[in-house]
Amino acid sequence: MKNNKRKIALISVYNKKDIEKFAKDLVALGWEIISSGGTAKYLAGLGIKVRDVAELVGGKAILGHRVVTLSREIHAGLMARPNIEEDIEELEKLNIPFIDLVCVDLYPLSEAIAKKDADYDSVIEATDVGGPTLIRSAAKGGRIVICDPEDRDWVIGEIRESGDVSKEKRIELAAKSEYTIAKYCLESAKFHSKENYTGSIGEQVLETLYGENAYQTPGKLYSLKNDDPLSLDKFEVLTDMAPSYNNLCDIDRLLQTLTHIVAGFEINKIPTKFFGVAVKHGNSCGASYGDDKIEVIKKVIEGDPRAIFGGLVMLNFEIGEKEAETLLTHLMDKAQRRLLDGIVAPAFSEKAIELTRRKKDKCRLIANPALAKLKKDSLDKAKRFRYARGGFITQPNYTFVLDFSLPEIKTHGKLRESAMSDILLAWAIAATSNSNTITLVKDGKLIGNGVGQQDRVGCCELALKRTRDAGHDARGAVAASDSFFPFPDGPETLIKSGVKTIFSTSGSRKDEETQKICSEKNVLLVQIPDKLARGFFGH
Repeated sequence: MKNNKRKIALISVYNKKDIEKFAKDLVALGWEIISSGGTAKYLAGLGIKVRDVAELVGGKAILGHRVVTLSREIHAGLMARPNIEEDIEELEKLNIPFIDLVCVDLYPLSEAIAKKDADYDSVIEATDVGGPTLIRSAAKGGRIVICDPEDRDWVIGEIRESGDVSKEKRIELAAKSEYTIAKYCLESAKFHSKENYTGSIGEQVLETLYGENAYQTPGKLYSLKNDDPLSLDKFEVLTDMAPSYNNLCDIDRLLQTLTHIVAGFEINKIPTKFFGVAVKHGNSCGASYGDDKIEVIKKVIEGDPRAIFGGLVMLNFEIGEKEAETLLTHLMDKAQRRLLDGIVAPAFSEKAIELTRRKKDKCRLIANPALAKLKKDSLDKAKRFRYARGGFITQPNYTFVLDFSLPEIKTHGKLRESAMSDILLAWAIAATSNSNTITLVKDGKLIGNGVGQQDRVGCCELALKRTRDAGHDARGAVAASDSFFPFPDGPETLIKSGVKTIFSTSGSRKDEETQKICSEKNVLLVQIPDKLARGFFGH
């Protein structure tokens, strides 16, 4: 059995920030420190007593520092079983110390891979083998294993309070270390195989009550732990009720729509401050832009007051008491309040939060300051993937942005600057709604969104129906299609209802017929090749 000799910690870190504090804390608690060359020299230079690994393994680092801690002495000290007498006796016979704790980080492989000139040799040189091996041996040996600097303080706290770290906490640390190594190895496999081997590894950050439906329990959000300020794990829920699985899906869709709108306006140099989008089941049911927050909110609600009931709203500006009151009461009868599932914004004033809570609304308030700083480069550029039976499907993200200066754009009729804003809003909504989609916009707001139809003319009819149902008039409106019109019946349907501007892709054998009808009816038609700009989404 392991005796109660002085405990030993092995510390070997690439990033040495604050490591001296951790080492000093351990020494103060009576621990002995052993370390590899660079870390040992760093700690010793700060006056911390440390024993170099070289003393245990019979020599210094070899092969240009490629082999340092990869020795049987180190790994025997990590994997010897403390409750097996023969293991402990063998360590003593071989004069190998029992190592109680490992604190190790890894060479920054992801940074090496991200470099534009990354190649096999440069990535291999940045690939850590000793670190992952130490971590895995420590995990298997049931040792205290720390691979995340954020865990150092609470581990010291546990040791200071009870002299050790509990078995349950050790298992948690071991699981985290295995996750870290798996993620590290996956990056290497993806790079060297040119993504013939790929995958995704995440850390659970949220659990919903259930999934898309009540019997699908539980729903979980996993974070990839990246630096994207708009990652869902960067959104803070300010109210008591956690987001649902459907809320999370809607937030992801809202981000696609809102970032495309903002990118379109910025690329086309249209100076607009404020934007808002509302979704129901992932598809926009309200959207607007402008320089007055309250007017933007009102137009978002007016888009489809029926559909927005129980929906989710995302805005790129702070919500104060007046903004919250407008969201909850605009177009409502006196003493009645609109039921929203959530409001997502950069921030909320105390008054706005109090207003929601005081009225016992089940409206989730979700904040992320990054929403106030949206730019054209805020588009999500990471690969999209989804489970498919027996595997998963990947594709590049939706990054096309409509730019009226593109040489591929053809206009049939006169395109006025005054129409560009509404075309951009309609395009962004159509391109981020479930295909097939026809979107109608008028006077800076969404008035009808015909989504998810199996035929193009059906989309037109649905968009017009939703426009009428919401009390809007399609005369003078802009229509955007997420693909080309295979037949002229779609444009004819829109034109009969008074639509004066149509945006679509081109590529149909019937393009000339569509162009002829628009010309005859004095309707502006803006087209761009389908291969470049098709906006199918949500299959």
